[in-house]
Amino acid sequence: MTATMGDDLASYLRSNPGAVIEDVARECAVTPRAVLEALPAEMVTITGGADAFVTAMQDIAGWGEVTLIVHTEDGIFEITAPVSEGQIGHGYFNLTNPKGLHGHLRHARCGGVAFVERPFMGKPSAFVGRDEYRALKTDQLERFRALARRIGS
Repeated sequence: MTATMGDDLASYLRSNPGAVIEDVARECAVTPRAVLEALPAEMVTITGGADAFVTAMQDIAGWGEVTLIVHTEDGIFEITAPVSEGQIGHGYFNLTNPKGLHGHLRHARCGGVAFVERPFMGKPSAFVGRDEYRALKTDQLERFRALARRIGS
Protein backbone atom coordinates (compact mmCIF):
# COMPACT_ATOMS: atom_id res chain seq x y z
CA MET A 1 0.00 0.00 0.00
CA THR A 2 1.96 2.98 -1.24
CA ALA A 3 0.34 6.14 -2.48
CA THR A 4 2.75 8.76 -3.76
CA MET A 5 2.24 12.42 -4.54
CA GLY A 6 2.12 11.51 -8.23
CA ASP A 7 -0.83 9.15 -7.76
CA ASP A 8 -4.33 10.38 -8.26
CA LEU A 9 -5.66 10.20 -4.70
CA ALA A 10 -9.27 9.56 -5.65
CA SER A 11 -8.26 6.77 -8.03
CA TYR A 12 -6.03 5.24 -5.37
CA LEU A 13 -8.85 5.26 -2.82
CA ARG A 14 -11.33 3.72 -5.26
CA SER A 15 -8.92 0.81 -5.58
CA ASN A 16 -7.99 0.80 -1.88
CA PRO A 17 -11.04 2.01 0.06
CA GLY A 18 -9.82 0.40 3.28
CA ALA A 19 -6.50 2.24 3.31
CA VAL A 20 -5.67 3.84 6.67
CA ILE A 21 -6.65 7.51 6.30
CA GLU A 22 -3.80 8.85 8.42
CA ASP A 23 -1.19 6.74 6.60
CA VAL A 24 -2.37 7.89 3.17
CA ALA A 25 -2.39 11.51 4.35
CA ARG A 26 1.16 11.24 5.65
CA GLU A 27 2.45 9.43 2.55
CA CYS A 28 0.82 11.94 0.19
CA ALA A 29 1.65 15.00 2.31
CA VAL A 30 -2.01 16.01 2.54
CA THR A 31 -4.41 16.39 5.43
CA PRO A 32 -6.63 13.54 6.60
CA ARG A 33 -9.57 15.66 5.47
CA ALA A 34 -8.17 15.77 1.93
CA VAL A 35 -8.06 11.97 1.98
CA LEU A 36 -11.66 11.79 3.26
CA GLU A 37 -12.78 14.20 0.55
CA ALA A 38 -11.14 11.95 -2.06
CA LEU A 39 -13.08 8.85 -0.95
CA PRO A 40 -15.86 7.71 -3.28
CA ALA A 41 -18.96 9.83 -2.60
CA GLU A 42 -21.00 6.82 -1.46
CA MET A 43 -18.50 6.25 1.38
CA VAL A 44 -18.41 9.68 2.99
CA THR A 45 -20.60 12.64 3.91
CA ILE A 46 -18.81 15.70 5.29
CA THR A 47 -20.87 18.26 7.17
CA GLY A 48 -20.31 21.73 8.57
CA GLY A 49 -18.20 22.48 11.63
CA ALA A 50 -18.94 23.23 15.27
CA ASP A 51 -22.75 23.25 15.07
CA ALA A 52 -22.79 19.93 13.21
CA PHE A 53 -20.35 18.49 15.76
CA VAL A 54 -22.59 19.38 18.71
CA THR A 55 -25.70 18.08 16.92
CA ALA A 56 -23.93 14.83 16.03
CA MET A 57 -22.55 14.24 19.51
CA GLN A 58 -25.91 14.85 21.14
CA ASP A 59 -27.60 12.45 18.73
CA ILE A 60 -24.92 9.78 19.19
CA ALA A 61 -25.48 10.00 22.96
CA GLY A 62 -28.75 8.14 22.42
CA TRP A 63 -27.23 5.23 20.48
CA GLY A 64 -25.87 3.16 23.37
CA GLU A 65 -22.34 1.78 23.17
CA VAL A 66 -20.28 2.88 20.18
CA THR A 67 -16.60 2.34 19.45
CA LEU A 68 -14.37 5.41 19.20
CA ILE A 69 -10.99 4.88 17.57
CA VAL A 70 -8.12 7.30 18.07
CA HIS A 71 -5.36 6.63 15.56
CA THR A 72 -1.97 8.27 15.83
CA GLU A 73 1.35 7.47 14.21
CA ASP A 74 2.37 5.57 17.35
CA GLY A 75 -0.79 3.79 18.39
CA ILE A 76 -4.39 2.92 17.85
CA PHE A 77 -6.71 3.24 20.82
CA GLU A 78 -10.29 2.02 20.96
CA ILE A 79 -12.94 2.66 23.55
CA THR A 80 -16.36 1.05 23.46
CA ALA A 81 -18.80 2.91 25.66
CA PRO A 82 -21.85 5.13 25.55
CA VAL A 83 -21.15 8.76 24.65
CA SER A 84 -22.55 11.36 27.04
CA GLU A 85 -24.83 14.04 25.62
CA GLY A 86 -22.27 16.61 26.62
CA GLN A 87 -22.67 20.30 27.13
CA ILE A 88 -20.94 23.47 26.05
CA GLY A 89 -19.10 25.41 28.73
CA HIS A 90 -15.92 27.46 29.10
CA GLY A 91 -15.17 27.20 25.38
CA TYR A 92 -15.35 23.41 25.28
CA PHE A 93 -17.82 20.67 24.47
CA ASN A 94 -17.65 18.73 27.71
CA LEU A 95 -18.25 14.97 27.75
CA THR A 96 -19.51 14.44 31.24
CA ASN A 97 -19.62 10.66 31.75
CA PRO A 98 -17.85 9.83 35.02
CA LYS A 99 -16.42 6.65 33.43
CA GLY A 100 -15.58 5.56 29.91
CA LEU A 101 -15.24 8.33 27.37
CA HIS A 102 -15.07 11.73 29.05
CA GLY A 103 -13.13 14.92 28.53
CA HIS A 104 -13.24 18.30 26.86
CA LEU A 105 -13.11 19.13 23.15
CA ARG A 106 -12.67 22.54 21.55
CA HIS A 107 -15.70 22.15 19.33
CA ALA A 108 -15.32 25.62 17.81
CA ARG A 109 -12.20 24.37 16.02
CA CYS A 110 -14.15 21.62 14.28
CA GLY A 111 -13.92 22.19 10.53
CA GLY A 112 -16.33 19.40 9.66
CA VAL A 113 -17.84 16.11 10.71
CA ALA A 114 -17.17 13.16 8.41
CA PHE A 115 -19.60 10.26 8.29
CA VAL A 116 -17.49 7.49 6.79
CA GLU A 117 -18.86 4.09 5.90
CA ARG A 118 -16.36 1.93 4.05
CA PRO A 119 -14.67 -1.43 4.14
CA PHE A 120 -11.74 -1.75 6.52
CA MET A 121 -9.67 -4.90 6.97
CA GLY A 122 -12.24 -6.85 5.00
CA LYS A 123 -15.24 -5.79 7.08
CA PRO A 124 -17.77 -2.98 6.79
CA SER A 125 -16.95 -0.10 9.13
CA ALA A 126 -18.66 3.02 10.44
CA PHE A 127 -18.79 4.91 13.76
CA VAL A 128 -21.20 2.43 15.31
CA GLY A 129 -20.90 -0.49 17.67
CA ARG A 130 -20.63 -4.15 16.73
CA ASP A 131 -22.80 -7.01 17.91
CA GLU A 132 -21.66 -10.33 19.37
CA TYR A 133 -20.94 -11.58 15.83
CA ARG A 134 -18.75 -8.51 15.10
CA ALA A 135 -21.32 -7.18 12.62
CA LEU A 136 -22.24 -3.49 12.67
CA LYS A 137 -25.25 -2.89 14.91
CA THR A 138 -28.15 -2.44 12.51
CA ASP A 139 -30.09 0.05 14.63
CA GLN A 140 -27.03 2.25 15.10
CA LEU A 141 -26.12 2.05 11.42
CA GLU A 142 -29.61 3.26 10.51
CA ARG A 143 -29.24 6.16 12.97
CA PHE A 144 -25.74 6.92 11.63
CA ARG A 145 -27.05 7.14 8.07
CA ALA A 146 -30.08 9.20 9.10
CA LEU A 147 -27.89 11.65 11.01
CA ALA A 148 -25.51 11.98 8.04
CA ARG A 149 -28.47 12.77 5.77
CA ARG A 150 -30.01 15.20 8.26
CA ILE A 151 -26.96 17.33 9.02
CA GLY A 152 -25.08 16.62 5.79
CA SER A 153 -27.56 18.40 3.57
